[in-house]
Amino acid sequence: MNEKGIYVLILRLHNDIDLTVGKLHELKFKSGFYAYAGSALGTGGFKRVTRHFNVASGKNMTRKWHIDHLLPHTEVICAILIQTDETLECAVAKELAISLKVIPGFGCTDCRCKSHLFFSGTDIHKNVLNICNCFSGNESIIIRPDI
Repeated sequence: MNEKGIYVLILRLHNDIDLTVGKLHELKFKSGFYAYAGSALGTGGFKRVTRHFNVASGKNMTRKWHIDHLLPHTEVICAILIQTDETLECAVAKELAISLKVIPGFGCTDCRCKSHLFFSGTDIHKNVLNICNCFSGNESIIIRPDI
């Protein structure tokens, strides 16, 4: 198994919240579902996803990326992994932006994307999985924080 690639976290926020997120300052997040496109092409590979799970659960208190500020307030539904050596993170983000609401500037300080975080008031799991499967060339790998 290739231990590197890209991923999409699917999160659920149960209550509206206002959060200060780095240089983006205070953002309003509505209750609903969020999809976050990320890269795991670095030396740690998909260990980054485990780190996100640990930030969400409170095991890791470090706030390094934009998503780290939102994670502790959410329920992580799952992470969808796409094994690849290609930098497809922005391509996936652009596909997500077609059907989901963009959270401007979130998670994309190192690229030209509008965002890497997307919102919907309804469950997005199947929609996001279909998008990821198009990029993986077969079925993507789904992992959950509780297993």
